[in-house]
Amino acid sequence: MLTARPANEVPFEDLQTVLGTSQAGRCQCQRQVLGDRDWWFMPVEERRLRLAELTCAGDPDSPTTSGVVLYVDDDPAGWVAVGPRPTYRRYYGRSPVAWRGRHEDRDDDGVWLAACFVVRAGFRGQGLMYELARCAVDMARARGARALEGYPIVAADGGEVIWDEASVGVPQVFAAAGLSEVAAPTSRRRVMRIEL
Repeated sequence: MLTARPANEVPFEDLQTVLGTSQAGRCQCQRQVLGDRDWWFMPVEERRLRLAELTCAGDPDSPTTSGVVLYVDDDPAGWVAVGPRPTYRRYYGRSPVAWRGRHEDRDDDGVWLAACFVVRAGFRGQGLMYELARCAVDMARARGARALEGYPIVAADGGEVIWDEASVGVPQVFAAAGLSEVAAPTSRRRVMRIEL
């Protein structure tokens, strides 16, 4: 049985269980928030504290949070970071690939972004990323967003998208959740969007 819960309604330890000790556990979903330079020099423990603040984990009365935790039965199995687009500074940096050829207001907080997906080891290969993308759409809609975007990556010619690259999603996952491609700023990056 799958159950999705906003991150503020779950214990922070459940989110940490999903992130584990791999790259996701080291990142703490902060690279997209901070940008490369600030993220690189920040200790993992400080990243973890920042994620706890963003999620408002364990505070079901909080009016804000920054993602959804997906459970399989009672096991925390997946996570999607989702929130107002300006939250994710990495997409505004020196090489803003998501913005090539686009002329809208980058700081429009009515547009949300599904920035990062993590499926816990042992639960991969079961289609949970598709469910997480649907959860991102549902959360953005429920919290008043006008639109939701994703910036998925595609495989290089003849190659595959490796697990760490797939943390931003792949086009078929977003398409299954109702998003459509609106731009292809590079050979490997797409911009997908749904109006809510």
